[in-house]
Amino acid sequence: MTPGSTSGAPGVVVVTGVGRYLGAHVAARLAADPRIERVIGVDAPDPGAEFTDLLDRVERIRVDSASLGGLLADLDVDAVVHLALVSAPDSQHGGRSAMKDQNVIGTMQLLAACQRAPRLRKIVVRSSTAAYGVSFRDPAVFTEETEPREVPRGGFGRDILDVEGYVRGFRRRRSDVTATVLRFAPFIGSTADTTLTRYFAQPFVPTVFGRDPRLQFLHFDDALEVLHRSIVEDHPGTYNVAGPGVLSLSQAIRRAGRVAVPVLEPGLSGAAALARNLGFGRYGLDQVDLFVHGRVVDTTRLEQEYGFTPRSTAEAFEDFIRAHHGGVVVTRGQLAAAEQVVLDGIRQIRSAVRERS
Repeated sequence: MTPGSTSGAPGVVVVTGVGRYLGAHVAARLAADPRIERVIGVDAPDPGAEFTDLLDRVERIRVDSASLGGLLADLDVDAVVHLALVSAPDSQHGGRSAMKDQNVIGTMQLLAACQRAPRLRKIVVRSSTAAYGVSFRDPAVFTEETEPREVPRGGFGRDILDVEGYVRGFRRRRSDVTATVLRFAPFIGSTADTTLTRYFAQPFVPTVFGRDPRLQFLHFDDALEVLHRSIVEDHPGTYNVAGPGVLSLSQAIRRAGRVAVPVLEPGLSGAAALARNLGFGRYGLDQVDLFVHGRVVDTTRLEQEYGFTPRSTAEAFEDFIRAHHGGVVVTRGQLAAAEQVVLDGIRQIRSAVRERS
């Protein structure tokens, strides 16, 4: 099949996770495509008020993964887009246990429902480059065939490995269904609101002393484009989806006009606690390991199969900078707190050097 072919455009599409930013935007974009007859958005929670206008053409059903079996069959669904994954635990909503239930058990239940859907001919699953894990023994560039050298420390990376394992089993049982797995690099851009964008939006950015990892980003709009093409075209297989090129963490911080606050790796949790206190979100081991080791993936398969190249990592990051330029005001209290982190880091480094000598 040639890149750009639209012979795979389905009639009825179900999108999971429409109560979140990515799912809502994907569902809205599919609903605006005249080749698709019907778009049904499902999620356990109701979409927020900010998505009301966006989802005006999307039929919304409040249902959890365990109840999808009969729904998919009754609606004569042709395609499913599975986006209902949680990338970080939320202590206010069940923590790590609830996150695993959502990601792993939820995907298992969804695939079981898909297996019983007679008309289904396509499924697209959101995955992540976190599937490769991070370690000192990693290759410079990961291809889709690269096996992780170590099991990821973070919960999201481990969940992704389980999710992809279930999809491989589904492929064996339903070889008539086109299954597409998209390993996304971290999202960034003018509209994306993620752990990563909140990290770089801080006036003082915690980094690991002595580490300057290579990073890749994916513009949010390009993620939408790849997801859309995956539904209206036929692209079976697993694909790395990232912006070509790399930025080192130090380059990214300088381009964002922020101040790096280096700490020893054991002290990074203290810097993360500071970030939370300043109102800039939460961090997990997946993010910590990314900022220690970095991760770069090869996107040749995506570019050849889809006939599409996302904008570069540098371009995606530049769009993020333009949207957030001047958006952070540093108060005296924040400055004092950041200075204290720097001083604590210097003391830790001196102490470590004295212990080794």
